Amino acid sequence: MKNKRCFSLGFLFFFLPVALWLSLLIVLPHLELLRLSFTSTSHEGLTLANYMAFFNEPIYWLTFVRTAAYSILVTFLVMVIALPVSFYITKVARVRTGGFLTMLVLVPFWVSELIRVYGWIILLRESGVINRFLVSTGLFGQPVEMLYNDVAMVMGLVYTSMLFMVVPIIGVMDALDDSLIEAAYDLGASKLAIWRTIIIPHCTPGMVSGGIIVFMLVLGSYLTPNLMGGKNSLWFTEQIYNQIILYFNWNQGAAFGFLLLVLSSLIIWAGLRVTGQNLSEVVK
Repeated sequence: MKNKRCFSLGFLFFFLPVALWLSLLIVLPHLELLRLSFTSTSHEGLTLANYMAFFNEPIYWLTFVRTAAYSILVTFLVMVIALPVSFYITKVARVRTGGFLTMLVLVPFWVSELIRVYGWIILLRESGVINRFLVSTGLFGQPVEMLYNDVAMVMGLVYTSMLFMVVPIIGVMDALDDSLIEAAYDLGASKLAIWRTIIIPHCTPGMVSGGIIVFMLVLGSYLTPNLMGGKNSLWFTEQIYNQIILYFNWNQGAAFGFLLLVLSSLIIWAGLRVTGQNLSEVVK
């Protein structure tokens, strides 16, 4: 009886803070935003006007399509880079070296995203480090604007999200038996065949889980597209920011936020269907 009482008290001690945190900071604010998304200052009662504005105005849905397309591209690029990096850390480098390399991947994420983006700006701006080097060596006659375009934006997004792909892939690749790769080499398999038939299939759960995280982070990113892409690199989160902060239209901004959540979830669901993965298996 005493043990059961202690267990109940311990459960309440740990459960109540989590329940309060989830309720006060996540559930209640989202319920209020959901209510706002179905109301309007110009209409009484519930209305779908905020959601219909997304489909009626091409600038809104075209911006979302553009954001989703670039998010998929960034996720793919991060995956392509993270696979060989993870393979080298887990299978090629020694234990100490692998730990050091993993630490190098983690170090940039010890500072905020804003500081990391400003680092790219210092490198790529007209008076930045790269332009000064190119001009001083005579390769360029004058500085070139490398910022405020889609290429710079994609570079920044790939850099800021790399960790969230490398860590899941390292986790599953570390469990891959080295003898399988060695046996494939002994049987005369090429490196491409080994990657295609052994390494990539084994790492698919980590790639999918990392891909979901990276895609959601990139899709919901605001700082990097705004600072590195400039005014011409439209991002859907900027539309949400403009509605809430600039126009004080919380109703429209809330509707756009829920549309972003629903549409991004549909894209992830479609990706899981295409790859034949199950969400419950991926998140284990």
